[in-house]
Amino acid sequence: MDLSILKKKMSTYRTEGGYIKNVSDELLMEVLQAWEAWSGPANGFYGAIGVNQKKMASIIGKAKKLKREGHFPVEEFKEIKVAEGPGVSGPCQGIEISWDNGKLIRFPGVDQLVEFLKKVA
Repeated sequence: MDLSILKKKMSTYRTEGGYIKNVSDELLMEVLQAWEAWSGPANGFYGAIGVNQKKMASIIGKAKKLKREGHFPVEEFKEIKVAEGPGVSGPCQGIEISWDNGKLIRFPGVDQLVEFLKKVA
């Protein structure tokens, strides 16, 4: 979301004394999403929205509390697939167990490890 739009939305909740009160839950979520996406310094975010640090801390705190309590729909789970096959190389290829006398036993998968432990036990 563009921060100038968020600034205008926040200004509708500003009182004549400069306080921000009775912010809607939807706007709290928008602020939290913008805050989580912000990669610059915090002061830049506060200035772009037109709210000082103390007011922003209260707003973000309320938004985080509502999110924890489940008032906002959680974004969809994104599954990450790991490529498998002979061309894949890296440090994590199976399971390694350090056995008696310093022997190292490698298992390509969990099933083989479970079978081995059943036979040993």
